[in-house]
Amino acid sequence: MLTRRSLVTLAATIGAVVAAMLITSPARADDGVGGVVCAKGDTRPQCTVHVGIPNKPGGGDDGGEGGGQGGDGKCHDPSGKEIACERDGGWAGSDGCYYKPVDLSPEMIANLGGQPDGDGGWYQQVCYGTDGQANTGFGGPVWIVGAPPVISPEVLARQARSKLRLPEVVIELNPPGDQLRYLPVWMALDRSSWTTESATASVPGVSVTATARPVKVAWSMGDGSGVTCAGPGTPWTPGIDPEKPSPDCGHTYQAPGVFTVTATVEWEVTWAGAGQTGTVPGLTTTGQVQARVQESKTLISR
Repeated sequence: MLTRRSLVTLAATIGAVVAAMLITSPARADDGVGGVVCAKGDTRPQCTVHVGIPNKPGGGDDGGEGGGQGGDGKCHDPSGKEIACERDGGWAGSDGCYYKPVDLSPEMIANLGGQPDGDGGWYQQVCYGTDGQANTGFGGPVWIVGAPPVISPEVLARQARSKLRLPEVVIELNPPGDQLRYLPVWMALDRSSWTTESATASVPGVSVTATARPVKVAWSMGDGSGVTCAGPGTPWTPGIDPEKPSPDCGHTYQAPGVFTVTATVEWEVTWAGAGQTGTVPGLTTTGQVQARVQESKTLISR
């Protein structure tokens, strides 16, 4: 009967055999990018994995096939097909599989053949089939020789962008209450809607921070007209002449009615990290409010 220890040892041995079957040609020394190279004739699942070098394509400069991350931050499998750079917490390797650091117990390390010498770390390897499911028998803990896999800062920048939490768009139409036909409306956003927000994404050794900054507001006034303002607008305050137009963001309705006012804030997103900077696609946030416009009434003094 197989004991729990013997089952674990058997699984590790099978994993090592499978890893040996996945050997690809190593990259040239000047490439900096290559495939997964696993030790032959060793029961330990020891591999060298290149997960991409910033600003260099996964296939090297000679145009050959290869996986990993290119200078555009995109990831590819060995056939050149684009794949997700992150999946279930793991980062794409040049072999098309995914790797994430794992903390193994001393017993598990012993069952895997012992702690290898030299720099490196244990990573969980998961490979997926064309059906999107993890391949049975492929993957498991592997020792990656050398420094942790290099992650393109551009990839981390997009991860940081996805973590940004932008504020709600709160609209203020002034003067408060119903608006009057032919009298200027001052449009403004609550100051909490116009802030700079940041978020950070990290992997061992690399951190990238994405920063979103509001740059303009596109207003749809509900009457077929639109206004673009470079800032959040100036709130109207008591004491200001009601006939005076807003200095930076206003509109005058020409007919009475109830109108849906929509404000769309455009955000510029920049990133910085690993000694580099750049931009990623911007973001937008939207808010709405109802504006009721009444006929203005002229008071005639006798």
